[in-house]
Amino acid sequence: MADPDTIFNWLRIDARVTTSGQPSEPELAAIAALGVRHVINLGLHSHPKALPDEAGSLAALGIAYIHQPVDFQAPSLEDFRRFCAKMNELRDVPLHVHCIMNYRVSAFIYRYRRDVLEQDDTLARAEMERIWQPEGAWIDFVADRAL
Repeated sequence: MADPDTIFNWLRIDARVTTSGQPSEPELAAIAALGVRHVINLGLHSHPKALPDEAGSLAALGIAYIHQPVDFQAPSLEDFRRFCAKMNELRDVPLHVHCIMNYRVSAFIYRYRRDVLEQDDTLARAEMERIWQPEGAWIDFVADRAL
């Protein structure tokens, strides 16, 4: 099945990991059709674009839901460590990671690829910048190399 690239800020990282902004209810089904069985959401449930019961919607599709909210104004090293732990735990399964705009996620995935997977910084950064160029607190967050 082809990627549902109509999902806002959709990005395939590799054969196993995809990212995006907040998927709609029908778009969750398209993600499930790819074989995804775990979704990590870094967005806040209180955001107006968040789904009212994403966990329930995903459970109905047979997908495990992991909510790890990250304050957009203050991403922390602890947030990143929790994210890395979950990515490592799920390293062998199809996984979709999203937030509201795919800004948080693209920064987290960039750091994960650069610092944990030790992938090429130029490629990982270019893929992050396809989605957005970090600003504010995110400039320091992506520059940080602490694990």
